[in-house]
Amino acid sequence: MSASVLFFIIIGIILLTFIIDSILDALNAKHYKDPIPNALNDVFDPEEYEKSQAYKLVNYKFGIWSSLFSLVLTLGFLFLDGFEYVDNIARNYSNSPIVIGLIFFGIIMLASDILSTPFSYYKTFVIEEQFGFNKTSKKTFVLDKIKGLFMMVLIGGGLMALIIWFYQLTENQFWLYAWGIVTIFTVFMNMFYARLIVPLFNKQTPLEEGDLRDKIAAYAKSVGFNLDKIFIIDGSKRSTKANAYFSGFGREKRVTLYDTLVNDLDEEEIVAVLAHEIGHYKKKHIIFNLVTSVLLTGLTLYILSIFISNPLLSNALGVEIPSFHVGLIAFGLLYSPISEVTGLIMNYVSRVFEYQADDYAKKTYKAEPLITSLKKLSKNSLSNLTPHKAYVFVHYSHPTLVQRVKNLRA
Repeated sequence: MSASVLFFIIIGIILLTFIIDSILDALNAKHYKDPIPNALNDVFDPEEYEKSQAYKLVNYKFGIWSSLFSLVLTLGFLFLDGFEYVDNIARNYSNSPIVIGLIFFGIIMLASDILSTPFSYYKTFVIEEQFGFNKTSKKTFVLDKIKGLFMMVLIGGGLMALIIWFYQLTENQFWLYAWGIVTIFTVFMNMFYARLIVPLFNKQTPLEEGDLRDKIAAYAKSVGFNLDKIFIIDGSKRSTKANAYFSGFGREKRVTLYDTLVNDLDEEEIVAVLAHEIGHYKKKHIIFNLVTSVLLTGLTLYILSIFISNPLLSNALGVEIPSFHVGLIAFGLLYSPISEVTGLIMNYVSRVFEYQADDYAKKTYKAEPLITSLKKLSKNSLSNLTPHKAYVFVHYSHPTLVQRVKNLRA
């Protein structure tokens, strides 16, 4: 196979992905005005439903323009030998493969972030503002960008430097070392993300003593779950949308509630949401997801090790001097269809897990408070109550609201 053939395979993958996503988005948009399912008739009144339809339509149109911009930019970069240009810039500063790779990825990531910032700004300060969701100040927006770039340089750059170093040292066996590094990092972040990363962006405070904490403690004790760390996070500094999540293992396990969730739901509903989150822990979903992620990473790195030394990867992107960093970009583009397939499988598994967590909450607590909490959260975020089945199959990690309500009432 020649480099030119491989180049057009990459172009074909990019175009096919764009076409499939566009078709799915269009199919989903056609269902925005479908009648609300009977089980969800109490979620929106007519005025609120009209607002939710308008919100979905605005986001759909915004998505068309942003994805089209991304497609044109990517294709232009490929056809104009952009990777060769950036690689030459990086090689002007050093002869070290590690330094060249870091400069190469640094330029691409920084340029990508700069180009995507206007879209992010418009999404936050125009669309989300228009529909009453945005609480992000311009200062917070800028600080988030700076912190994100800092973490990308520190963490992403550090991991990339180690991986390139192991490749230079061991070549075909580098994937084992890289897998080990990524596994350690993944486990570490699962353990300490809430303690180390979240405080950079949000303030976390322990849930105060009172009726809510007493109810949570009573429920946790009833299911034999040791839950000492319950935190409230100031999600309202960025958005009115609510969330809750479980993180960590052993002594580091904790439940984090958005302050918006505490404000939007009553105490029974909050306990029901926590029962769902504890269900994920009890059913070993978190361990399964962690192990699966590690195994998929190992498989990907192993396949990468087979092809990364082939100069065709770099040549396909118009780069004459073969290198690990350019080969990695080409491999990522070629591997994306496999990633899509594994993503479909993981989304299906995730939807099954959500049903199991709902069932756990229903059996160990109550179904009705969880149902009303899901409805309130959907209402407050103007969620789509009538998504297309194909769109759900490809993109949803959770069952639709109507599916969850029917399951909880079964």
